[in-house]
Amino acid sequence: MSKSLARVRAAIETLGLTAEIRDVGQARTAQEAADSVGCHLDQIAKSIIFRAEHSGDAVLFLTAGGNRVDSTKASACAGEPLGKADADLIRAQTGFAIGGVSPIGHLTPIRAWLDPRLLEFDVVWAAAGTPRHVFPLDPKLLPKISSAQISDFTSQNK
Repeated sequence: MSKSLARVRAAIETLGLTAEIRDVGQARTAQEAADSVGCHLDQIAKSIIFRAEHSGDAVLFLTAGGNRVDSTKASACAGEPLGKADADLIRAQTGFAIGGVSPIGHLTPIRAWLDPRLLEFDVVWAAAGTPRHVFPLDPKLLPKISSAQISDFTSQNK
């Protein structure tokens, strides 16, 4: 088991969640992840990481699978301009590789925002530390367990 997957499993247990981590094979897109677990596209909680241009920190936007992060709205949430986060920054600050960033189990605390669309479901699926693993959870727990603020930062895919 990878260190990232083990860290998410430990976080799930520490938080008192009951969630079975599922190996979905390679899920390169939210649609592939949704198809593999048999859920609606928007039930996939995508973890989108940006680099905050003033602080240099990674910031996290948890969004529904069918939504896109609007960079102007996201920058307003963060209170500073946002740029592209590279793989090294993401790995150093979260402990996860691109495609496997979980909402929990980060190496260091991260500022985070949550797409309210995710709260419309009874269950959502999030990355479990690798691009191959996901876990289900009640989205109403996301603000507390991820320290994410609920905010409008998205634009729907057309």
